[in-house]
Amino acid sequence: MKSAIRLLFLVAGLVLTGCGKNDSGTSTTVVPADNTPAPAQSGNGYLGAMVKAEQQAVKTVDLSSLNRNLELFNANEGNYPADLNELVTKHYISQVPPAPAGMKLVYDAAQGKVTIAPK
Repeated sequence: MKSAIRLLFLVAGLVLTGCGKNDSGTSTTVVPADNTPAPAQSGNGYLGAMVKAEQQAVKTVDLSSLNRNLELFNANEGNYPADLNELVTKHYISQVPPAPAGMKLVYDAAQGKVTIAPK
């Protein structure tokens, strides 16, 4: 699911990038030193908004999956796990997903909810 969303955004970005008009008559390609695709570095404009939307969608999918597995754990075990790693050890998930860059996962064991917060 995540890879399909990323592929959709990549294709859309390539189409939109190729549709631009270059008034100078010459074509230039900027390749960043760290090999990061140019749309991912754009913090403004349409492509920047698309990148931010993709990141938000990925965060939402990861959180909903984690929270659903926490509810399943609670239904089967009668309590919420002490930490997210217990979901892995009891085979509810294969691994705890990484938090997005600059963010951290915050787990409230009393309520059985995971949220994302800035580091």
